[in-house]
Amino acid sequence: MSDDVEKPRIRMRDVARRAGVSAITVSRVLSAPDKVAPETRAAVWSAVEALGYVPNLAAGTLKSQRSRIVAAIVPTLRNAIFAETVEGMADALRAEGYQLLLAASGYDPAIEEASVMAFLGRQPDGLILTGIEHSDAVRARLAAARLPVVETWDLGASPIDMLVGFSNYDAGAAITRDLARSGYRRIAFAGTEREARAVQRRAGYRDAVRALGMPATEVAVAAAGLSIADGADVIARLLAEGGGADAVFFANDYLAFGALVECQRRGVPVPGQLAIAGFGDFEIARESLPGLTTVRIPGYAIGREAAGLVMRRLAGAAVDRRIVDLGFEIVRRASA
Repeated sequence: MSDDVEKPRIRMRDVARRAGVSAITVSRVLSAPDKVAPETRAAVWSAVEALGYVPNLAAGTLKSQRSRIVAAIVPTLRNAIFAETVEGMADALRAEGYQLLLAASGYDPAIEEASVMAFLGRQPDGLILTGIEHSDAVRARLAAARLPVVETWDLGASPIDMLVGFSNYDAGAAITRDLARSGYRRIAFAGTEREARAVQRRAGYRDAVRALGMPATEVAVAAAGLSIADGADVIARLLAEGGGADAVFFANDYLAFGALVECQRRGVPVPGQLAIAGFGDFEIARESLPGLTTVRIPGYAIGREAAGLVMRRLAGAAVDRRIVDLGFEIVRRASA
């Protein structure tokens, strides 16, 4: 017999027959597994694996008007804190029988816009975005789509729909004031101008040093400012310019870690000659020597709460707060 003969397609009723359950039970296991007894789930999944069954999700969408997919767009997966947010989303959605569809924008508004349009064409049940800065086209299309939308990782007075995050401005001001309380008087800021949330942290820094009567020193970082090498470059430039900073607040922990490594390479004592603070409380902040003073962000909780808001809206439940502020925490370690 030729290998090119098409095999008959395995259908849901075949899985049901093998598992000894109804087709409705198979459908429930595939769409809402937490609502089915563990032994029944095990029997159905055993039949699915044995038969090689692939669900026809498009057919289910047509019948139920639900895709059971929530789409999300994050700036990058290179940043550990966004990975934590994605994990929080995925865990919350999985518990309700939903799956996460993910895209990365690379901090580019045009890519975000293209991703939104592509996702809407696939009819997700909800959409989760990073930040509150979006193109007019994105806002208009989402308003017309009439689906739950949650913006994350920032705060603003006029969200598209719902918002979960924290104030980047307040966080930037708070870490600056904390460094001042530790006795530092010439505090610099280093971060990119490309990323809106880093710009807000810089604004908080600016207002804090102004209120404290201190000079402001700002070092621009190229591109998205996510590399360790960018942080090392900041130190090289500060030392070459002889600006006299006694502390530097970096817009993220990767930059701060790169600065710490460069200080060690050059024999610059930290914090004896130069204190270093970061943002995010990534694993490298906790494991570096000395440990990095930083701002801890509830990345996982942001993702979980965002997905939870989508689920509550889809279930028809009232959403008490359209704007949820999960706050931040200053973590003091030996680098400052």
